[in-house]
Amino acid sequence: MRGRMALAVAEQPVILREIELRDRPDEIYEASPKGTVPVLVLADGAVLDESLDVMRWALTQNDPEAWLPATAAEQQACEALIRRNDGDFKHHLDRYKYATRYEDADEQEHRAAAAAILHDLNARLHDAPFLLGERFTLADAAIAPFVRQFAFADRSWFDAQPWPQLRSWLDRFIESARFLRAMKKYPVWQRGQEPFVLDWND
Repeated sequence: MRGRMALAVAEQPVILREIELRDRPDEIYEASPKGTVPVLVLADGAVLDESLDVMRWALTQNDPEAWLPATAAEQQACEALIRRNDGDFKHHLDRYKYATRYEDADEQEHRAAAAAILHDLNARLHDAPFLLGERFTLADAAIAPFVRQFAFADRSWFDAQPWPQLRSWLDRFIESARFLRAMKKYPVWQRGQEPFVLDWND
């Protein structure tokens, strides 16, 4: 979702191949041996198979909403937030949400560890509507989809936590046009079909 959001805001048309992860076609492995989504094959044949790389590429092509950090200090803060999200937070999120997939994973222990990180995000949002201040940036777009996953694993528990700023930030993100556009469903790609160009205007 975060890769799609960046492509959409950067107005970068793509030939979309929507797939089912439980029935992955051979073609995804031909593009990237990882076999995970997203995979973006550029016009020069280069392959981006990490969502954060897709986001950064898209925004370097066009950044009309100024998602990229404007100063060195903002960039440093952005990178630190995303690094913690994609590292420690995602580690605990996976073991909280999918505890049965991990040997000896303690669901409550990982929820508590992830919650400590969310507590810090809530404190950061106390004086500003977004993670880096007054505008929505790469930091918000990169982190919010993972906070959404955590919240919906047990929304009642999440809503009971003392995180009013975080809840408001997340709800605004979920209800935003940019997120709803990225969440739109498309038909699953079939071999031999005509290329489907997604230009973000439909």
